[in-house]
Amino acid sequence: MDRSAEFRKWKAQCLSKADLSRKGSVDEDVVELVQFLNTRDQFFTTSSCAGRILLLDGGINDFEVQKQNRGWLLVTHKPCEKDDVIVALKKANGDATLKFEPFVLHVQCQQLQDAQILHSVAIDSGFRNSGITVGKRGKTILAVRSTHGLEVPLSHKGKLMVTEEYIDFLLNVANQKMEENKKRIERFYNCLQHALERETMTNLHPKIKEKNNSSYTHKKQKKTEKAHVQCITKENDKELENDDDDLGINITIFPEGY
Repeated sequence: MDRSAEFRKWKAQCLSKADLSRKGSVDEDVVELVQFLNTRDQFFTTSSCAGRILLLDGGINDFEVQKQNRGWLLVTHKPCEKDDVIVALKKANGDATLKFEPFVLHVQCQQLQDAQILHSVAIDSGFRNSGITVGKRGKTILAVRSTHGLEVPLSHKGKLMVTEEYIDFLLNVANQKMEENKKRIERFYNCLQHALERETMTNLHPKIKEKNNSSYTHKKQKKTEKAHVQCITKENDKELENDDDDLGINITIFPEGY
């Protein structure tokens, strides 16, 4: 089976599976983006989360609690109110932790160059911790992610350790992060459409493609892409100046059988 046929097989299998996430469906704020990617021949999404505020009853790093959906006191993909958190905290028996988790998206790409286009768009849109993983079987996954999260313990063994005033402060911070997260998603979707339109035009005109032969890591080409697409405004650049996310492309080679 050739690589293109194998990719189409993987895509059909993935998109035909039931959504096993806790919610059971794609989040409203990224439905259009996910649908857009899945209609393209060279991409399909494997998982996504638009970003959420949640209150967990367990240890700060209790991965098993989150993975098995145990101790979920509160989950929302919208701005959160203090009263909702206070009510949820009354059900806590362990160490309750308030978290904000930003947008994350995993996309399997047909070729590495397809993943590189998405990676460049993600970086320019503020998701500066994005990376690419390449498996030995040929699976190329682009992960869109950032590090502007929030994780704060509120109670210990069921006892509230902070004031309501502090909870109100934390929620203001979390809600601001949620708003910025939404802006980055919109920016990513807008930039992605422009980038793929330009890629289509380049493929239709080989001379342009030869003239602008893109080396993904070439700084001059990256500047050309930014100037042409103009996805990032000066205002957006200022917003990202204080972002402590790591820049660059991360390539991970998975073991045989991935």
